[in-house]
Amino acid sequence: MNSMIGTARRPRRRGLLAGSLALAAAFALSACGGSGGSGGSGGSGGSDSAGKSGEGKPATHTVKTAMGDVEVVDAPKRVVVLDTAELDSALTLGVKPVGATHTDTESGFLSYLPQDRVAGIKDLGEMMTPNMEAIAALKPDLILTSKVRHGDKYNELKQIAPTVMTETTGAPWKENFQLHADALGKKDEAKKVVDAYAAHAAEVTKALGGTEKAAATEVNVVRFVEGADIRIYGKQNYIASVLADVGLGRPAVTDKAEDGFSYDVSPEKIDLADADVIFHSTYGDPKKAKQTQTLESGLWKGMQAVKDGKVFAVEDQLWIQGIGYTAANKILDELQAHLAK
Repeated sequence: MNSMIGTARRPRRRGLLAGSLALAAAFALSACGGSGGSGGSGGSGGSDSAGKSGEGKPATHTVKTAMGDVEVVDAPKRVVVLDTAELDSALTLGVKPVGATHTDTESGFLSYLPQDRVAGIKDLGEMMTPNMEAIAALKPDLILTSKVRHGDKYNELKQIAPTVMTETTGAPWKENFQLHADALGKKDEAKKVVDAYAAHAAEVTKALGGTEKAAATEVNVVRFVEGADIRIYGKQNYIASVLADVGLGRPAVTDKAEDGFSYDVSPEKIDLADADVIFHSTYGDPKKAKQTQTLESGLWKGMQAVKDGKVFAVEDQLWIQGIGYTAANKILDELQAHLAK
């Protein structure tokens, strides 16, 4: 199980997929469609630069990515996204991808996304192991992902279509969103999204009693993860940035987080997660993630937040895995619903 969904702390390393005849054939088909030619990334020029002056070719612009300059058509029509943040960004900006990967969830695409918005998007396999033949068969004119997720597959992906990679995911989600918007030709729309989110966060802060009261409320986010220790989230990750946008306080334990990401504990040390308010989510089977035994333990029940009724179970797919403005706005709504009482 991929316990690292929604994180970028320990990137997986996998060897490049061997080029099969079927994949090569799919690449050849892809090269015939739209702007998805092999000259689409790394500042290689080739067919993309020719597209600027060639008659009947779409206009392009240069996007600065983690892998160098990439020439992208000004208004991509067939977009493939290979991670949850990129899917959130595309949908937030009004772009429906033709294909996307999924995380280790039986529900397919993340549950917080409107079903009518994801209906018809081709499932390209599990996020860390996307189906390259299926990607090529879609004849995309743009692929969005990150180096931390698919850097080892970059040379294959750029043969299919211009591939725009951010360096990582999670904490720099706002900067990544701007890069996604640039690649999608949606900079104006992105500004509206950012401004609306800032106004929304300010409304939530006001609803919580203002900046001073919000700052005086110390909040912890705890994640139970199958196959890993329990995570007390630090200050350098996606959900931490949303809490910061509202101005909520964080307990001292968050300063112990490795690389600012999370401070991992066993069930026997769960009392270190105590705070004024605790939000908790679960990734994987609750028993295997140690959620069941922890929530039934005396240490958990003895925490002040539990005694005060200030503990709230939240959806992992939204709070941890979403990593985008659509998810963040929904989280803001939940923060207000739980804390403005």
